[in-house]
Amino acid sequence: MNPENSSQGLGLEYTLSVLRRRAPLIVLCVVLVAASAYVFSERQTKRYTATAALVFDNNQLNQQVAGLAAVNNNTQQSQQSTNLKLVELGNTASRTASLLGRGLTEHQVKEDLDVSAAGESNVVNVSATATSPVVAADIANTYANQFVSGQQSANHKYFGSALALVNKQLAALSPSQRLGPEGLALQDRAQSLEILAELQSASVQLAQAATVPSAPSAPKVTRNTIVGGLVGLLLGLGLAFLLERLDRRIKEPDDLGRILELPVLATIPDNAAYSRHNSPRRDKRPTPLPPGEVEVFRMLRARLRYFNVDRDLRLILVTSAASADGKTTVVQNLAEVAASMGGRVLIIEADLRRPSLAARLRLHQSPGLSEVLINASIVDETIQEASMIATSGPANRAGTFAVLTAGSPPPNPTELIESRAMKRILEWAVTKHDLVLIDTPPLSVVPDAIPLLRLVDGVVIVSRLGKSTRDEARRMRDELTSLGAPMLGVVANGLKTRDAPSYRYDYYYTPDEALAKNGVGAADRVEKRSEASRS
Repeated sequence: MNPENSSQGLGLEYTLSVLRRRAPLIVLCVVLVAASAYVFSERQTKRYTATAALVFDNNQLNQQVAGLAAVNNNTQQSQQSTNLKLVELGNTASRTASLLGRGLTEHQVKEDLDVSAAGESNVVNVSATATSPVVAADIANTYANQFVSGQQSANHKYFGSALALVNKQLAALSPSQRLGPEGLALQDRAQSLEILAELQSASVQLAQAATVPSAPSAPKVTRNTIVGGLVGLLLGLGLAFLLERLDRRIKEPDDLGRILELPVLATIPDNAAYSRHNSPRRDKRPTPLPPGEVEVFRMLRARLRYFNVDRDLRLILVTSAASADGKTTVVQNLAEVAASMGGRVLIIEADLRRPSLAARLRLHQSPGLSEVLINASIVDETIQEASMIATSGPANRAGTFAVLTAGSPPPNPTELIESRAMKRILEWAVTKHDLVLIDTPPLSVVPDAIPLLRLVDGVVIVSRLGKSTRDEARRMRDELTSLGAPMLGVVANGLKTRDAPSYRYDYYYTPDEALAKNGVGAADRVEKRSEASRS
């Protein structure tokens, strides 16, 4: 596989897992920010905008109609800029405020007015915004009309003065001079000025009057709500990845496997039935696991053998990084599954500090391992038979498995575990049983399990998702690697129900279905293939 594609795939998986876990936070941010934007927009004062349009005639065309040579060095863009300045300058705003009254001032009219070009045309839009739609339309129309009348008055005055000057020059000529070139030129100019005076009176016209708006132009509630939702989405994503960065807990089985650099042998769901079955109280009757969860432990047993076909795995140590990760429950259920397949299974409870198997399985706490290690009891007489709970059903072919409980808590558990007597017990156990499971204290809490690491065929780590931290997992990986422990894999315990579809075992048979299909299920077939590979 291409390393770049692999890293991209891991990055995508990580992003999707973060989005799935933090989805409630992201949705909450989107809803809160969008709702805040909506409420804020609704409470703002509504403002209405009305627009009137002015159209400016082409001065070059007017000059040609008047019989003058067309001289216009202005580009369309510069002419448009000139038109905009003409509309904004002058005392049009003052005259508009005086005509409308209503307490309006010249400053208010200018503040409420917006003059803009309509594309690259000769049309200029005069827009007025006010809290009243009628006032907005009145301001836009009055301002536009006042500008048109002001321009017409200025043009009349300008061309009237020019015409008066030409006529004065003509009057100063003698009759013979009027018929000469100079007189004829002045007569032509006077005629052109009269024509231009008429044309320039219409150089700017009201193209479209402003109508009373029916809907407010501000605030834009829908747009603000959408923008608020987008801002909330970005905020939610930022918070999600920030919290994920700060949260050191491991949430995904794949992350656990990558940190420990071990294969994930099984993913165990976290649900009520599983919790009831794990209860260590003697007065509470344990509840069998659902068929689908029993199959999880069947697959765990099968994978331990199938992935290690070249190794004879009889002595397996099960540990964890911290307490309450569920290692004892995994040991118990794995022992029941192996026994249900016809194997001779023994559990050795090597957790001499906080033993719990006796309470779980309703056995006698002592004598147990501690008594055997100090030669106060014989191992054959100390082992007890436990009835299966998790895998009870018609497909089981064995009803009990052996248990060597921890016994009475000793004052020196570490010395007892690393004694020669413990080594002799393990050697004896593998000669009498097909599978020996050792339940040890958490490795990062006490060192009791360290002397056993080199005596077993394999080590399985149990870690609880959402509880175990990345730092704990890395320390445990480094410690086990430095000790040369024969690592087999990791069991991810406590997968939340909402995450289970990604890691569920869909292809399994229930005990009744297994019995109907020649008495074997999916895990049994894997088990048989593993045994065939061994032989």
